[in-house]
Amino acid sequence: MMARTPETLIVEPGREHQAVARAVEVLRAGGLIVLPTDTVYGLAAALDRPTAITDIFEVKQRPPDLALPVLLADEDEAVRLAVELSDTARCLTEAFWPGALTVVVRKSDLVPDAITAGRATVGLRVPDCELTRRVLVACGGALAVTSANLSGAPPPHEVAQIPDGLLAHVALIIDAGPCPGGVPSTVVDVTVDAPRVLREGAITRRRITQVLEQRDG
Repeated sequence: MMARTPETLIVEPGREHQAVARAVEVLRAGGLIVLPTDTVYGLAAALDRPTAITDIFEVKQRPPDLALPVLLADEDEAVRLAVELSDTARCLTEAFWPGALTVVVRKSDLVPDAITAGRATVGLRVPDCELTRRVLVACGGALAVTSANLSGAPPPHEVAQIPDGLLAHVALIIDAGPCPGGVPSTVVDVTVDAPRVLREGAITRRRITQVLEQRDG
């Protein structure tokens, strides 16, 4: 990818529409954007732009076998992008969506293999951020979004923490100030009989267990 000077939009009250519209233009053109979420700043690409998906891996120096998560506008998108949502998946999403929970489910054919590194599963999340969800809705309901950092480095909760080397390959930065969470999402694999916490993030392992025990109790 060629280095560039990214366009930056500072989001203030009344300017959300401009940011959303510009994000759609860039993503449809196959560009990458940086946008805020409820957890950390994310690096996003359209699901149907294979070159942009490849660019995310290159820009982040991300191992090619490490799948990208997908952010969703709402739970209806999860039904569309998953083969099925099990009772366990629905229990957790009802408790924590929108919010900092990523559920790993079996993917439908609508999810490109490039995003999942060839795996049969995909990580899905509905963020608790109105601006992010507005972008998602305008882009068709889902985007590939991963933290805007180099692979293995701390995830950024504000734009100033994103490395210049990464930003040099981004077309658009949507800057809405510090993300309120600052901690990545918790990732739970619900494709197995006993759900597994693959990464403990903003939602504790204990809280996940409590919700599942309440269901079973």
